[in-house]
Amino acid sequence: MKVVVVGTGYVGLVTGACLSEVGIDVTCIDVNVQKIENLKKGILPIYEPGLDGLVERNTKKNRLKFSTDIGQTIIGADVVFIAVGTPPGEDGSADLQYVIQVADTVGKNMTDYLVVVTKSTVPVGTAAKVKSAIAAALAARSASIEFDVASNPEFLKEGAAIDDFLKPDRIVIGVESERAKSTLRKLYDPFVLNGHPIYFMDIPSAEMTKYAANAMLATKISFMNDIANLCDLVGANVNEVRKGIGSDARIGTKFIYPGIGYGGSCFPKDVKALVKTGEQNSYKLRILSAVDEVNNDQKMVLVNKINKHFNSDISGKIFAIWGLAFKPNTDDMREAPALVIIEALLKGGAKVKAYDPVSMKEAKHMLSPEVELCEEPMAATIGADALLLVTEWAEFRLPDWNHVKSNMAGHVVFDGRNIYNAEEMIQRGFDYYCIGMR
Repeated sequence: MKVVVVGTGYVGLVTGACLSEVGIDVTCIDVNVQKIENLKKGILPIYEPGLDGLVERNTKKNRLKFSTDIGQTIIGADVVFIAVGTPPGEDGSADLQYVIQVADTVGKNMTDYLVVVTKSTVPVGTAAKVKSAIAAALAARSASIEFDVASNPEFLKEGAAIDDFLKPDRIVIGVESERAKSTLRKLYDPFVLNGHPIYFMDIPSAEMTKYAANAMLATKISFMNDIANLCDLVGANVNEVRKGIGSDARIGTKFIYPGIGYGGSCFPKDVKALVKTGEQNSYKLRILSAVDEVNNDQKMVLVNKINKHFNSDISGKIFAIWGLAFKPNTDDMREAPALVIIEALLKGGAKVKAYDPVSMKEAKHMLSPEVELCEEPMAATIGADALLLVTEWAEFRLPDWNHVKSNMAGHVVFDGRNIYNAEEMIQRGFDYYCIGMR
């Protein structure tokens, strides 16, 4: 089979690389010339464990190619994936201009039957707009070429995307015809040898499934953070509460760890977009509106604890930050709690020294030049009045606390992910604050 993937961001590049890994002829397209030239040299625009090796191996075997020319590339293709960005607009709705531009370009250049698949996270009704855009472009050149549009939302976890794609727990595909269904079943057969299912359904249901899945996970996070904040007030231990409720099979143990809020490219955007879809259909999604509100407030929880500890005067204080990415095993800082926390500290007149294992390049673009970026974690603690654990990277789990303590001017730790033991930290001579425990 021949597949074209339009967009070489997180979703597009992972999709293209993983499809090529099972022998499919894949070309990834992007309008950014420099990005394509870099990819041809093996320079990736994102960090994802295992992706660099996958790209290198399949590029050498000529199964994975990169181009800026969609017109020539789609000739002879069986499937075109649209995997371009859908950034949130000012009102929270998904911006579909890039998706529609690709659809128009496909319609202007296709020469034979194609299945055009929306892989980007898009609201219900997007496939219909893609179909209309392709049909209009074909009509404009008086071309009568059959095509199908399908929806195939991605369920990739940043940091584990390769395994998620190669060994999926499910594949969701929305189709309108048996021909499209047959084509996509053939494409995905190599990925379901583990016995996990492909769920074929109508297109609106497939589009809704992606948003509903992310919204449910975001809801669990915000619910647990709300409970954690109440635990903090009444003297309960949220870690014990979490164990108590997580043992109930109806609830489960995943996504009920309290912290400082979710971030990244999916949950914040998708929750807002789904709320907006509700508004556009005269329906208020009250629970999801609260989920978003709780999450925004949660990003300030550590700041509130800091202000309380320092009697609302942090001017001139030095804060060491461990972790900038929104979660471990990614360099993605979009909507990361670290951004909100650092902005609040700087606004209060504090100095910030920060370290992250892989996001330092991103940090240079996303953080104020006032922030001192350090090359290793201990450097950030030198002279610090407080240490903030913001992202729970594995290398932060068992630091040399004696070294940390000797480096710091003050001995207080704010643990935004509850990875340290409170009793041990106090015994080591630190003032210790975490989430959901006094």
